Amino acid sequence: MLCSKWLNLAIVSGSCFRQYFPYSELRMSGKADLAAVTTYFGLLWPQLNEGLTYHDIVRPTDAGLTLIEFYFRKYKNSAPLQGWLQRIQNKQITIDGKVVVLPDTELRAGAELVYHRLPWREPDAPYLLEVLFEDDYLIVVNKPSGLQVLPGGLYQQRTVLTQLQWHACKLTTTSSGCQKTHPVPVHRLGRGTSGILLCAKTKLCKSRLAAYFAEGTSVVEDKYTNSGCNTMRKICKIYRALVSGVMDMDEVVIKQPIGTIKYPGVAKGLYVASPSGKPALSSVRVLERDSENNCTLVQVEIQSGRPHQIRIHLSFIGFPLIGDPLYVSGGQPKCFHPELMDESFEEDGGYQRPENPVPGDCGYNLHAHQICLIHPITNELIKITAPLPAILQTREEREASQPNSS
Repeated sequence: MLCSKWLNLAIVSGSCFRQYFPYSELRMSGKADLAAVTTYFGLLWPQLNEGLTYHDIVRPTDAGLTLIEFYFRKYKNSAPLQGWLQRIQNKQITIDGKVVVLPDTELRAGAELVYHRLPWREPDAPYLLEVLFEDDYLIVVNKPSGLQVLPGGLYQQRTVLTQLQWHACKLTTTSSGCQKTHPVPVHRLGRGTSGILLCAKTKLCKSRLAAYFAEGTSVVEDKYTNSGCNTMRKICKIYRALVSGVMDMDEVVIKQPIGTIKYPGVAKGLYVASPSGKPALSSVRVLERDSENNCTLVQVEIQSGRPHQIRIHLSFIGFPLIGDPLYVSGGQPKCFHPELMDESFEEDGGYQRPENPVPGDCGYNLHAHQICLIHPITNELIKITAPLPAILQTREEREASQPNSS
């Protein structure tokens, strides 16, 4: 049984075990007394975001540099040299509150630099979030595929974080105005990944949940072959994925380390399967094979939290996610030409979007389906389930979800 060790842990510890399913699932199961209207929140995205403002104080070690030298050295990943020249000449940079248009202006120690990035239209993204669980300390949402969790790259406003901020503001507007604190995600899901996302409402809840995730990773690092680590962890994450090819094994444990390589369009490097990388552990179980369509539906439990771990691990063993534009067999990028760096730039001076695939590209089917955790404040043992997309359901699950099914 899935997460059965968590039930044993609840009995031993004396904790109360509670399960949280979407309200629609409760109705289907016949538990009408528990049914309620599914809760969503979210506001439509404006056509343009508000732009960004970056503040810097010139350090003594940078005194004497010219304005163009400072920005190109410090923010080389943001724009090519010509792009920074355009931004300066476009009156987007001030020194001590005064606009400067001469790139050769010499900087003095202590000067305040401000770069104003102009507003832009961000790529389309979903905006509605389904609430799976909420109390005074936590809110757990069902993130749709295509929505980024935190600001980054072209997505600075169209993120889960922004919707959480807007939602918190809306709830408090009628009383004392927008509250200073708001829920924040405590872990990440890839932009193309859907499903359960934990968000903390308080600093204490956030710190304890962060410790849960850190402990899970440390277990993998300290005891790489420990098969009983489920009983040691305070959080258990279960994913569903659809992979290319028919897996012959019923279960497989993947222990491939994950590291980074230099890659166009990814400033901090692309995560790939690498023998010199950090330890990572994924447990895979086959749920259903489809020989006719050459695919396999799998369940994955990750005991560490490396970026893009499931995509990398499944592709590493020769079963990449169907529709994954980036990772192929071996856990490597589909097309990789590090020497082909595009120096052209957009209207705002920044780099153009690379032609090669990047990690945020969507198209694959990966869903954070279930999570078991000890509540960071109440110590209750709870299980939360996010409804599955139809493509990630087994035949039996699809039949059970039909309106006429008994």
